[in-house]
Amino acid sequence: MTPDMQNIIRHWREAVPNDRLAHLIRDASRAFHRALQVRLAEHGVPFGHWTFLRILWESDGLTQKELSGRAGVMEPTTFIAIKAMESLGYVVRKQLPTNKKNMYVHLSEKGRSLKKLLVPLAEETNNVSIEGIAPEDIKTTRRVLLAMIENLAKDELLQTPPAPKRKVKAAPSAPAVPVAPVARRQRGKKAAS
Repeated sequence: MTPDMQNIIRHWREAVPNDRLAHLIRDASRAFHRALQVRLAEHGVPFGHWTFLRILWESDGLTQKELSGRAGVMEPTTFIAIKAMESLGYVVRKQLPTNKKNMYVHLSEKGRSLKKLLVPLAEETNNVSIEGIAPEDIKTTRRVLLAMIENLAKDELLQTPPAPKRKVKAAPSAPAVPVAPVARRQRGKKAAS
């Protein structure tokens, strides 16, 4: 165990055992990331590519914008990662002949084959994390974390201000054309006859 990890554990058990859950979850997430990062590095796969590969293994052929949304990162971050993954031969980017605006990201054969190699590493990380924990505690933890995610998602909807209404621009009106009263037009017709 690294000194940093020992300090984190001591912090949670001794210094602030009742601190906010958000901090505890963040530290747990960092520990998961580090454990997986070490395993991925052994195969030359940067941790930053893991999220995108995992998404593409489930839904190949997404636009870069869709990929950003699912990964929860900004589009420039996705663009940089996809360019690097393309240079490593994990993905190819394509435009549809009918839609030149969007760039679609597809796994290459090499990117697709990484699933068999990398998913077991993530499973191993999860298994290490639950060693010595009773199965019913794991079920409770999953149930509680999912409930927290749902609660925070509902709260986000309540906190997000509604999008401003777009003003609909009225079509320019045609210039008013004076219309002669019916009686005057009819008199003009009689006069002309």
